[in-house]
Amino acid sequence: MAFSHTPAIKPGDFLQFNALIAPIVVATRQEPGMLVYGYGVNEDQSVAHILERYNVESVVSHVDTTFAPFGKRFLELCTIIRLVVYGKPDAEIRKRLDPFGAVYMTPFEGFSR
Repeated sequence: MAFSHTPAIKPGDFLQFNALIAPIVVATRQEPGMLVYGYGVNEDQSVAHILERYNVESVVSHVDTTFAPFGKRFLELCTIIRLVVYGKPDAEIRKRLDPFGAVYMTPFEGFSR
């Protein structure tokens, strides 16, 4: 399952946002089901892009355990303006992602290596 998040970083908060991301990446790196976890930022540091790919079994654990200690501060520094989910999430995953306005894209063709 893959996710693409687009948070708008609040004006003047990029340095704090960046400092928060480092420990999130360290914690997420320890998750056995995490396959891809990367951040990018636009030129004026006002919008980030987060790319995540997990084994389906790891999504709930990431949200509830790994990311939870950082979630409040993360949402103080940015606003999620887009969350796209690629895959077939079950009800437990949807329950966690729906509050962020998730758009679900069901795969119908392609491949992964």
